[in-house]
Amino acid sequence: MADDFFDVESPSGGAVGIVLRVRVQPGAGRSSVTGRYGDALAVKIAAPPIGGRANSQCVEFVADLLGVRKSQVEIVSGEKGRLKRVRVVDIDPEQARGAIERELRSATVRPGSHDHTDRAVGRDSETADVLLATGAW
Repeated sequence: MADDFFDVESPSGGAVGIVLRVRVQPGAGRSSVTGRYGDALAVKIAAPPIGGRANSQCVEFVADLLGVRKSQVEIVSGEKGRLKRVRVVDIDPEQARGAIERELRSATVRPGSHDHTDRAVGRDSETADVLLATGAW
């Protein structure tokens, strides 16, 4: 569930926001959500971890993922490591939850994923459905 990835912040008098736990793999071929890493959202970032470029691209990626402006997103801890806490201000937690769940669903059917429920190597989809239904997969 997407709730596992973030905590809701509601400072008195301030806008509601979230703090998202993210595990970043920098230097990837392209930026994408790859799934779960413990209680963090696992993402690949295309930028290398040099001169803060991966952190900047992580902020941009989270903003795009959640449909907010970059100015609403900041890394609050983990700037030098792979595990980061990213604050997103002025966002409805339901909006964040929905965006993360959509991205996680699409991450499980990407080529190269380890999820065999939506693709069958060398078999058509009907055969795969039968194998999955019978537990023979």
